[in-house]
Amino acid sequence: MEIVYYDNHVIIANKEAGELVQSDCTGDVPLVEMVREWIRVTCNKPGNVFCNSVHRIDRPTWGLVVLARTSKGLSRMSQMFRNGQVHKTYWAIVKQRPPKDEDTLVNYVLPQQEGNFTQCATFPMPGSQKAILHYKIIGESDTYHLLEIQLMTGRKHQIRTQLATIGCPIKGDVKYGFQRGNDDRSICLQSHRIEFEHPVSHKQVDVTAPLPTGDPLWRILAADAVARGNAPSSLLDKPDGPMIAEPETQYEA
Repeated sequence: MEIVYYDNHVIIANKEAGELVQSDCTGDVPLVEMVREWIRVTCNKPGNVFCNSVHRIDRPTWGLVVLARTSKGLSRMSQMFRNGQVHKTYWAIVKQRPPKDEDTLVNYVLPQQEGNFTQCATFPMPGSQKAILHYKIIGESDTYHLLEIQLMTGRKHQIRTQLATIGCPIKGDVKYGFQRGNDDRSICLQSHRIEFEHPVSHKQVDVTAPLPTGDPLWRILAADAVARGNAPSSLLDKPDGPMIAEPETQYEA
């Protein structure tokens, strides 16, 4: 886990695959507790530290997670997620080339409690929700393809099940049909970029995650995306550290 942005109300962490966002029955230390400890040490905040996640991403997924440092930040950011005011961009690596270079997928998804699985269909099912995403191929190698995905809705396992429905399961995602898992138990899906208007200062926040570590395929495909003009060259550089917003006096509205 690393912190890539923080101010007095909002903090954004870059989660590694395998890390939980919130606690579950495994008893593993969740991201929320890691960030609380980071705040205690880095910001010199002893005692009880307020920190709550605003949304979640799946445990085997990489990338950005937004958390709130104040109750005001939590309530306002949660409402913004519900209203679709937070723009989320994901990157995914697939082996099977999608039917089109760019397309919008509209499906109906229904989470199943048994097996922690989401059913996906092209028609409404009783209790299902509409799921919409837009994908575009932005980089390729001889074998794999890098997709940039814009989420219009936020459903459980939405990207994973919708891509599997068109015959393009994400690399490593055996739950949704990929042939074998990755050695580190990750799947090649990253919460890559998050953009929103700050709920208190109303300034624009735009954060991009560094490339996932471990699998060199991420860098290979990202380099091709850069060469095609589909990603900034700075993505291949190592980030200097977290973005820090202005002093607290700017955030009291």
